[in-house]
Amino acid sequence: MSFKSPYPDVEIPNLSVYDFLFGSIAEADLDRIALIDGATGEETDYRTLVAKINAVAGALAARGLEVGDVVGLHSPNSPEFAIAFHGILRGGGTATTINALYTAADIAKQLKDSGAKALFTVSPMLAQAVSAAEQASIPADRVFVLDVAEGHTSLADLIAENAPAPEVHIDPATQVAVLPYSSGTTGNPKGVKLSHRNLVANVCQIRPRLGVDADDRVLAVLPFFHIYGLTVLLNASLYQRASLVTMARFDLPAFLTLVSEKKCTYVFVAPPVALALAKHPMVDQYDLSSVHTILSGAASLDEDLGKAVATRLGLRVLQGFGMSELSPVSHNLSADEEGVPLSSVGKPVANSENKLVDPATGAEIDVPTEGRSEPGELWVKGPNVMLGYLNNDAATAETLDADGYLHTGDVAVVDADRNVYIVDRLKELIKYKGYQVPPAELEALLLTHPKIADTAVIGVLDDEGEEVPKAFVVLQAGAELTEDEVIAFVAERVSPHKKVRRVQFIDTVPKSSAGKILRKDLRASEGTQG
Repeated sequence: MSFKSPYPDVEIPNLSVYDFLFGSIAEADLDRIALIDGATGEETDYRTLVAKINAVAGALAARGLEVGDVVGLHSPNSPEFAIAFHGILRGGGTATTINALYTAADIAKQLKDSGAKALFTVSPMLAQAVSAAEQASIPADRVFVLDVAEGHTSLADLIAENAPAPEVHIDPATQVAVLPYSSGTTGNPKGVKLSHRNLVANVCQIRPRLGVDADDRVLAVLPFFHIYGLTVLLNASLYQRASLVTMARFDLPAFLTLVSEKKCTYVFVAPPVALALAKHPMVDQYDLSSVHTILSGAASLDEDLGKAVATRLGLRVLQGFGMSELSPVSHNLSADEEGVPLSSVGKPVANSENKLVDPATGAEIDVPTEGRSEPGELWVKGPNVMLGYLNNDAATAETLDADGYLHTGDVAVVDADRNVYIVDRLKELIKYKGYQVPPAELEALLLTHPKIADTAVIGVLDDEGEEVPKAFVVLQAGAELTEDEVIAFVAERVSPHKKVRRVQFIDTVPKSSAGKILRKDLRASEGTQG
């Protein structure tokens, strides 16, 4: 049977993202600091931010941008990213956010698939952006730079034109605001159609439990081009009138320096950053006492790892769960709720409904009266569920059913209090002699070894064609460990069918910009399957 969020429904205004965030901003909030450039220290208040957003919308409209036109945004985090993104939406356009690490071929593929008519980028990435724009038939005069590059119109140039923002009339429920592309960890990236209402709804759904307020300084290191960074960091923080400190990329010394010097209070991370905060000796050299909360998302956070961070830094650690198709948050631990295990991703967000479905039989799994349920695929229904995949009805039909449930492809269990626990990705479960082996469980165990800095586990075929767990291990600096020692460490702590059967030592675990382990890359490097 389905189970609803235990939280009361929240009102979701029928507004565009711009009107929701800035349409009724109080005069007293206009002089608050909205954005701080972590690289330069330059500050942008809300009054200036809103004015620049409107100016960008006007400049794009003057160049013929129409409602529904797609504009690519290819940049690491910066205040300029926020201005360009909201300028595109304010003008009625759709922003397709592009991974800053993409090659020209990757960028071109997304531009062509999305039908983009213009592109914002930054000068360090201009070469691949220009090449991609040419491949996608985007004119050179529609490739804009957020900073400065000779021969290209800059964001400052657009703002200086001071063109009036156009009058835009859209239906927030059907107008696509942002078109991120799914990570592609289990297949080809697909354009995810998220409406203005999807984005507005998700901020409303998470706001009461997130614990961000106007006095917070939020470190924005997770990329805005990923929907996690876009909704949870950028939009939710701006709605609360907090201040965002932007970082272009993660670098541990720079990260620690910014938190310390800018007195950041709320930090959003992915598990690899949590791992560094728990284990790296450098952390002790910095004053991080200003931080009251760290929230981890984008991939499962092991409970022991989360507790290690909380204990070491003396703060609150939360985690959440979501996916691009959910705008992205469907579950999060509440900042004001005690006693929920950190191994849980929390309860379903307000205005949402869940199901757990046995992937083998299709039977629905009941919420238990005590303890935890049997595992099943997590299905989610709510106002944050995407409109569908762009130009891909088949993939949409496979993911969204007729009742409005999105089939996440993640295996979960639920307890009697409706706390949800993610077990693993349905497609990443290893089948050893018919038994299911969750890679995440073995990864969490391996990370408890003091000599192991990072790890990933996939299924590979042995000489007899049986799928077995293989661990890729990154050692701590200066540490020594043998394959047999790793195998023995796991074997002493798990059921026989969960033993690691093979080990390979590597320098780094491949991960997406959002911190998800790219198991397909490990399989590709192996020539294995699983």
